[in-house]
Amino acid sequence: MPDEAPLAFLVDVDNTLLDNDALVEDLMQHIERECGARSRARYAEILEQVRARLGYVDYLGALQQYRIEHVDDLRLLEISSFLIDYPFASRLYPAALEVLARLRSLGTTVILSDGDVVFQPRKVRRSGLWDAVDSHVLIYIHKEKMLDAVAKRYPARHYVMIDDKVHVLHAIKSAWQDRVTTIMPRQGHYAHDPRLLAANPPADVTVDRIADLLRHDFARP
Repeated sequence: MPDEAPLAFLVDVDNTLLDNDALVEDLMQHIERECGARSRARYAEILEQVRARLGYVDYLGALQQYRIEHVDDLRLLEISSFLIDYPFASRLYPAALEVLARLRSLGTTVILSDGDVVFQPRKVRRSGLWDAVDSHVLIYIHKEKMLDAVAKRYPARHYVMIDDKVHVLHAIKSAWQDRVTTIMPRQGHYAHDPRLLAANPPADVTVDRIADLLRHDFARP
């Protein structure tokens, strides 16, 4: 069992450190250029179905499902390459790596993300986030349901959870209560979803962008 740290930072990836909305738009535009508007619409529909079924976004899984409907469309092979070879580092938010460096100077810092077992780890590696936290990376299907596993791997007296999804922060706060401080960067579509904002209490701290944490006083919630 690792020694208990005084403080541990748990940091989400998509729309927290990396502009995933822009990545998705790049993908959709690429599909439309290569295969047409109808293909873009159908892939988007399948992607939402897969998200609803799995609870996370599986881009490659949705592409595989789309291929079943278009078994002779070889353009799909190029689209998979577009995803795998995407320049993820170009979609990091300004100062994302600097924020991680600052957090590491203050306490144990861990990437805690949801996602599939292939594309999400590649995104974290190719973006530079994996190395930025010295390989302290956890990727689950529903991270808010894996808090015991997180605490076992990274025991700490107090946690700071940084995530753009208010409902995930609320679930973690409900489980850990005073053991965690939640921070929501107001980035990405989830952070501006009026339904989610109305249905969940606000995070302990809300900032406009991840770069704001370069100046945040973590001694004060």
